[in-house]
Amino acid sequence: MAKFLSRRATLAIPLGAVLMPALPRLAQAAPVIGAPAPDFAAPDQDGTMRRLADFRGKVVVLEWTNHDCPFVRKHYGSNNMQALQKQAAGRGLVWLSVISSPPGEQGHVDGAGARRLTTERGAAPAAVLLDPESRMARAYGATTTPHMYVIDGEGLLRYMGGIDSIASNRAEDVPKAEPLAWNAMLAVADGRPVERAVTRNYGCAIKYAPGA
Repeated sequence: MAKFLSRRATLAIPLGAVLMPALPRLAQAAPVIGAPAPDFAAPDQDGTMRRLADFRGKVVVLEWTNHDCPFVRKHYGSNNMQALQKQAAGRGLVWLSVISSPPGEQGHVDGAGARRLTTERGAAPAAVLLDPESRMARAYGATTTPHMYVIDGEGLLRYMGGIDSIASNRAEDVPKAEPLAWNAMLAVADGRPVERAVTRNYGCAIKYAPGA
């Protein structure tokens, strides 16, 4: 699989595995399932500041993304991510895509770039949050793109991990994989316990901002 990856698109499978050198060193405690999700305040693609508290009473989905990452392209190129976003919206969930790539690193875009990507890909998040200083990424312990989190209406973290069960960048694997994040979204939306609340995430390593 490594032959498909660029220098800045390093495969990382951080849960229960040896971390690749490109992964950031996390200096604060990782979020805990069942505990309050880390609060955040980040501008969206239009410059509007978004806070977790704004969505109290709604299930919130966080999707870390990097449009140049082959693992992200797997899910957008197959229309899997867009379909999940639209299905989530239909269930009343708030889907927030998060871009934590700092300036000069793969995947960095400004607000105009985020709007263009949303249009070009036919994506349907409620908003795209810009995190170039890596504050959200560090607070959540996000390490790869994609990396998925589900927060319930009370602001408690209910899921963190992979989007699905097959750690590849091949679009043909999407229909064969267990949709881990979607299953978690449905469980939280229905008020049911998430059977697998922490799973292995995979993708391209997030490059944290210097000093973050």
